[in-house]
Amino acid sequence: MGSDRAAERWREDYLIPGTETLELHHLYRAMAFLGQEVEPKGQKTLGSPRCLKDLIEEELFERRRDLFTEVDLVFFDTTSLYFEGRGGESIGKRGHNKDHRPDLYQMVVGMALDVEGRPICCEMWPGNTADVKTLIPIVKRMKERFRLREITVVADRGMVSQATLEAFEKSEPPVRYIVGVRMRRQKEVNTSVLGSRARWFESVPERSNAKDPAPLKVKEVWVKERRYIVCLNEEERRKDAHDREAIVAHLKEQLRNGDKSLVGNKGYRRYLKVEGSGHFVIDEKQVKAEERYDGIWVLRTNTVYDTETVAHVYKALWAVEDIFRTSKSILDTRPIYHKRDETIRGHVFCSFLALVLKQELESRIKQADLQWEWKEVIRGLDALQQVEANFQGRRFLLRSQLTADASQAVRATGVAIPLLCANSSDSAVRKCSAKRLLALRKSLNVNDLIFQTVEDGLDLISSTSGFDLIIRMILKQDRAHPSCFRFPGERCQRSFPSMAADPDRLPRCGANRRVAGKCRNRAQS
Repeated sequence: MGSDRAAERWREDYLIPGTETLELHHLYRAMAFLGQEVEPKGQKTLGSPRCLKDLIEEELFERRRDLFTEVDLVFFDTTSLYFEGRGGESIGKRGHNKDHRPDLYQMVVGMALDVEGRPICCEMWPGNTADVKTLIPIVKRMKERFRLREITVVADRGMVSQATLEAFEKSEPPVRYIVGVRMRRQKEVNTSVLGSRARWFESVPERSNAKDPAPLKVKEVWVKERRYIVCLNEEERRKDAHDREAIVAHLKEQLRNGDKSLVGNKGYRRYLKVEGSGHFVIDEKQVKAEERYDGIWVLRTNTVYDTETVAHVYKALWAVEDIFRTSKSILDTRPIYHKRDETIRGHVFCSFLALVLKQELESRIKQADLQWEWKEVIRGLDALQQVEANFQGRRFLLRSQLTADASQAVRATGVAIPLLCANSSDSAVRKCSAKRLLALRKSLNVNDLIFQTVEDGLDLISSTSGFDLIIRMILKQDRAHPSCFRFPGERCQRSFPSMAADPDRLPRCGANRRVAGKCRNRAQS
């Protein structure tokens, strides 16, 4: 479900004052508003114009400029998002699809994060834009938009080329970078860097338990004026060796049976060679050569950071990849059905704003030193319910208890949680008096009753005892048990035990259902 339709359902399921009259077409217009161009005749970057969403990003950045200027690291990565339809007037193009859907039109989305993991900005380009062409324009645009003189870019090997690095070096002032390099394709890295006999420095020792950080060894290698950092994870080295042994053993078994179908697998093909009259055999020399890459990755940098810092900074880049996975799954960025470029940009930008809020909440919980899990935070907040009741001429608001990790989120943000019972009027909301709460609980049995859902015919429950109860589910309803009420630890029941003894206090019948066979007919009431 996309962000616009998700917002429509969210509005219906949650208490959001002021949104009662909003409809789906209002949300569509808001999407277009966020993605509309603010400089129609202005210069475009890789086909992406300057939009209203850029102004919002710049304003958000200004609020934390002091933090950012102290640490000038920027993590950058891209992903692809495919469309269910054409994909707008110009954004939807066919290209290298990271979701393995080459049959669909797509767009390329880039995102920049600061060293704290806070999203800075997102960029959107046509789907046929190559990753290696994005880094130089985005760096130039960020320096202009956010008025940054110096910036250090952290990107993976798929984002850079030799031309990119040369452009960074020649810029004024030079752009600092920490980037991954391709070990097998670059001769200098394959021979001089990996062949270096420099000593390893143990940055992180082997784990003593599963929650410890992954082990890490690093060493620095200079080739003329170019600085490389070689990183080694011993756990990954052992895993790579084990996986390769399993592949080779499987290949030998298949080739012994004359099966050549596995040759099309890239992981297998590198260990084969042709011998004699077109027969495939295991390339033992290549198998041996692959050992030198086990558990290793190589970085190139022109920064003044020490070797250990460079390695740990690059590992933080994986947080960007995790954010992309979050935006595609948890935040439901896909599917995208919009037909106009501006609504597509607004749609994706809403997911970006949600990531900003998510990161801010996580940051505050960490600063408060609280134990939490994101799924439990969402589960607890989602279970929080509020019930409105009119009793003896007064209006009461009752809420459920905080569950899971919802209390951690409330404490970290400093938000005042609604009272368990509030006596509300048009002018003020105040805590229920002990006498009033006791009377309310005695009459309604509020301590025990859990409202599951309310059928149309049971919205209004009247009795001769002089009170009217209006139950309105304001938060998400559990539709697993329609039109029923239950007590903790018991099965769903069809009536109120506190009223069952007195026929005059039984609730009215529903429109299409009698409640446990005990109810007053509409004609009798």
